[in-house]
Amino acid sequence: MTGQSVLRRKAGAARTGPRPRPEAERALALALARAARDVLALPLEVQRIEASRATLDELLEMPESLALFAVVEGPGEGLGLVMVTAPVLAGLIEVQTIGRVTAADPVPRRPTRTDAAMTAGLVDRLLQELERGLGEGADAAWAAGYRYASFLDDPRPLSLLLEETVYRVFRCEVALGAPPAKRGLLLLALPATARAGATPRRPLAPAPDGNDPTALREPGQEAAEAAAAASARWSKALEAAVMATPATLEAVLDRVAMPIASVLALRPGMVLALPTAALDRLALEGPGGRRLAEGRLGQTRGLRAVRLTLAEAPSGAAPE
Repeated sequence: MTGQSVLRRKAGAARTGPRPRPEAERALALALARAARDVLALPLEVQRIEASRATLDELLEMPESLALFAVVEGPGEGLGLVMVTAPVLAGLIEVQTIGRVTAADPVPRRPTRTDAAMTAGLVDRLLQELERGLGEGADAAWAAGYRYASFLDDPRPLSLLLEETVYRVFRCEVALGAPPAKRGLLLLALPATARAGATPRRPLAPAPDGNDPTALREPGQEAAEAAAAASARWSKALEAAVMATPATLEAVLDRVAMPIASVLALRPGMVLALPTAALDRLALEGPGGRRLAEGRLGQTRGLRAVRLTLAEAPSGAAPE
């Protein structure tokens, strides 16, 4: 009886098959396989997809060392992330340089701009195929309109670039080659909420002719043009993120030199004599004591205040 029950359960599992993937996971798996086939003539199998939602802080804990981080841009200045781990990146470079994926372990190194240029075509095609695979369903607007923008070899600037929002994150375990020679992780993270105007930004490019080796050996051509056009937007976005970062400034009246014994003898309530001129000419300093500007000590609405003044310029030179 027990043996028959086990056989019956196994037969039932064989009939039902594996649990079908949700729409977004199924579309992403097909998009990855098609993008690798059409852009690189590379057999790619998606072995597992783990879908989740994450805050920006949680997302920033996911990057792996020596991965390539492709920043993708979408409608409403939305930004997302495609992370390609070292084994997958090595396979993508191998198939474009020696025509096949080897089983050799990747050499530990930081990704370069050349790696990014050789990966951009796959990223763009992946996003296009995902857009097409989702069609007009409930998930269509969420992934619509995203394209490759730039890359990072270090995840630390992501905390400045990416928005504080919830992201839909897909961790895809993929195998490259036939038979599979390399396995690794590819991560896709896009804002969970669709932006206004989230529509495809350009039509899906036709797949290259399988009989045209030139078409298969020139991946990233469309993405390279798009990356060049997006460089100005990227620089502007990076500048905006950096310029919005808090900075601490100190207003320094004067600096006093004294022996260590006198410093150790200082107590609350003791008075340090400062020159009178210190009130009329104080220095505004940034991190590391860098002198940024000059000013005068004053008051406004009963509060201590510093009025900035124009620094004296050398003779014959315009003030900065």
